[in-house]
Amino acid sequence: MKILVRALAAIVTLALAACGGGAQQGPQMVVSSDRELGDLAASLLPDLARRSGLTLSEPVRLEKRSRAQLMGYLGHKLDEELSEEEARRIVAAYALLNLVPDTLDLRAFLLGLYTEQVAGFYEPDSAALFILDDQPASVVQPLLVHELVHAVQDQSADLEALTDRDLGNDQGRAAQAAIEGHATLVMLEYLTERMRGAPVDLGKMPEFATGLSAELEGIGAQFPELADAPAVIRETLLFPYLEGMRFVQDLWAREGRVAPFGSHLPLSTEQVLTRDRSDAPVRLALTVEGGRVRHEDDLGRLELGVFLDTLLGEGNAGLAAGWGGDRYALIEAADGAEGLALVVAWDDPSARDRFVAALAGALGRLPAPATLVPVEVNGRAATVLRVGLSAGVRVRAAVER
Repeated sequence: MKILVRALAAIVTLALAACGGGAQQGPQMVVSSDRELGDLAASLLPDLARRSGLTLSEPVRLEKRSRAQLMGYLGHKLDEELSEEEARRIVAAYALLNLVPDTLDLRAFLLGLYTEQVAGFYEPDSAALFILDDQPASVVQPLLVHELVHAVQDQSADLEALTDRDLGNDQGRAAQAAIEGHATLVMLEYLTERMRGAPVDLGKMPEFATGLSAELEGIGAQFPELADAPAVIRETLLFPYLEGMRFVQDLWAREGRVAPFGSHLPLSTEQVLTRDRSDAPVRLALTVEGGRVRHEDDLGRLELGVFLDTLLGEGNAGLAAGWGGDRYALIEAADGAEGLALVVAWDDPSARDRFVAALAGALGRLPAPATLVPVEVNGRAATVLRVGLSAGVRVRAAVER
């Protein structure tokens, strides 16, 4: 589900307030029942495609939707993407890592969060762009610019395939960072240029992203649902916009005006954070005996860092440096009790040993008895964290790639 954080729109609206009228009308490449909105989008599209480094090849469908229609859509997407049982299992797994409370109603929480944050969205399923009809006029243009970039992206890259859940949590989140970061940077460049009245190339202004990130994090706290979200939800929601923007800005600085797809697409959140695609993570496979796997996925570098900050205190996410891939499984034992096994592969033994040393004295803060041991997986340095698992449950890991 592609969303635009309203906090981001709140910032760019400040820039838009100082701008003049719209760009000159380009070719009619928008299909919309709202003529005024359609004309505005058509005037923006050619310039946005150029800024994106992509080619606009077919018309974009654009409509307004009511808040009630949004609620219906979000409920439908949640039913499609996150069943009640899957939501329960994810909460159970993350609760064992102290990332969320075990009482969290994830579906209800996400619905409230999306309702607060979503003001416009591009839906790849129907290749259509939607803007809510209750948005102030001053917010419509930045929303439209951002979402039009998604429409152009979808004509060059299959956005649904890039974020397919079968790819795993971490790879999907990295792709989302490329998608949202690209759209955010194009939007901010367009609005900054309008405000200044002179050409702007954000690929040559690395300080821009740093300043915006600090401002956005502050404004984000003004939204109750976002401010009250568990850190892992809040960080993963903001990550695609903040770190994704930095990733694409760095790409532009190195490679020129290119889109972050194909050979430029990041494969992990680590690659987004380090701006380095040369270090690809391994994919791990787990084999479980003495229990039944109820849910399985990966955390990734980003969420492992949030876990470290949550367990050890702010400022410890850096201990995730050297992450080389991971896999976790929520396991139900014969007596019905659920526990978790998390296997992390590390780039080298020193990164692994730092992780083990840091967590050794903090395992008692987890909600169930836990052990952490250094191991090797196919000759690679690794760790196995077990939380709430009896000795009768055996977990083995292997490198798939």
